[in-house]
Amino acid sequence: MANELVLIVEDNDKNRKLVRDTLQYKGYRTIEAETGEDGVRLARELHPALILMDIQLPGIDGITALGQLRADAATRAIPVIAVTASVMAQDRQKIVDAGFDAFQGKPISVREFLDTVQRVLEKKT
Repeated sequence: MANELVLIVEDNDKNRKLVRDTLQYKGYRTIEAETGEDGVRLARELHPALILMDIQLPGIDGITALGQLRADAATRAIPVIAVTASVMAQDRQKIVDAGFDAFQGKPISVREFLDTVQRVLEKKT
């Protein structure tokens, strides 16, 4: 599955760098956005194989951005993984109910993170 294009939507520089470096080391290509609005725009323009979406973002949050992606026929089928520090049970349930394809807590465990990415990409095909 390497060489797939992954969109990282994350406003924290250190978190974005960790995710980017981890994915690129495994052979994925990455693009990045710091806001939900930019993430939606890049998804519409570039049609990545996968989107990693933080929930707490400046501007629109990750759940709102997901809603916009799901409402657009061009981006509806792109799998989206929520990557968030919101790990309480009610937060996780809200994320699942919103329609994300998977959930990854922060700070990320690199092995678990890569397993989740691979599983979601394999499910897509």
